[in-house]
Amino acid sequence: MQVAVVTGGGSGLGREIAHALAAAGFRVTITGRTEEKLRETAEAAAEEIHTAVLDVADGPAVAAFFRDLEASAGRIDVLVNNAGTSAPGAPVQEVSEADWRRVIDTNLTGSFLCAQAAFALMLRQDPKGGRIINNGSLSAHVPRPHAIAYTASKHAISGLTKALELEGRPHGITCGQIDIGNAATSMTSRMGQGVLQPDGSTAVEPTFDPRVVADLVVRVALLPLDIAVPSLTVMAAGMPYVGRG
Repeated sequence: MQVAVVTGGGSGLGREIAHALAAAGFRVTITGRTEEKLRETAEAAAEEIHTAVLDVADGPAVAAFFRDLEASAGRIDVLVNNAGTSAPGAPVQEVSEADWRRVIDTNLTGSFLCAQAAFALMLRQDPKGGRIINNGSLSAHVPRPHAIAYTASKHAISGLTKALELEGRPHGITCGQIDIGNAATSMTSRMGQGVLQPDGSTAVEPTFDPRVVADLVVRVALLPLDIAVPSLTVMAAGMPYVGRG
């Protein structure tokens, strides 16, 4: 049985991805900072899902989690770096250092720490190799107004993805990124009330079923390791992505 880890698995996209991977036959472990939400995800699944409370920005905790995973499961085949957060919308001059650091620590540093630990395990397991899937965003390509920390973190995820893919080539480790636009989760609920656009107007934006994202993650996860998917974009049709910025 292949082993998968989904960070930020307590709600939203992480929950949908975890359920889809478990249904596809993976041994799934989800991580998150809230035990109750993790338990809700596990209890809502038809298959067994393992849980672990984890702050991905805590380096020693991440290292301990992957040691425990190796002891219990023996390996990791797929890491889905899904954990992420955002900051309240604000013009750049009003963004607090605390909000900036919180977003970067979770979205970028957390993804790096988990990828680093997974990469090391993929190198020493037998057979070695594996796949890392990073959750990017349309904000990895173009910004939304008043979202500098989130935008910077997701642009940096693109660089992290490419660097991991490059270093993993000799070892059967591949890394790709899925850039998502307006999957219907709690983070995008505001789209229905209208969100700020680059021209200063406010507009309602469409959303789509997050299970579509989960299905795509499973399809990529099941590919043989001699196939790489460096980037994949999925978004609600009709959202103003092309003209943004």
